[in-house]
Amino acid sequence: MSAEVVADTGWMDDGACVGADPDLFFPRRGDNDAVTAAKAVCATCPVTSECLEYALAGQVKHGIWGGTSERERRRIRSLRWRARHARGGVR
Repeated sequence: MSAEVVADTGWMDDGACVGADPDLFFPRRGDNDAVTAAKAVCATCPVTSECLEYALAGQVKHGIWGGTSERERRRIRSLRWRARHARGGVR
């Protein structure tokens, strides 16, 4: 699904963030209130999973995407990598 999500970004038009100030989703490091505010918008979004997969597939390093921070996405990528390698699927 990841490659499809990156290729087709039509889902972005349905995001709860449409029309919101983009700066909301790129809070300063350590600004937990801003992170919470951005994630609150994501919590109401109908395309959160598409947004998250887009950020993961594109290895987006900054901002709140799919209701996750950069650190949370790094953890997801790491867990997925470990799961693939634990099954012996990828060497």
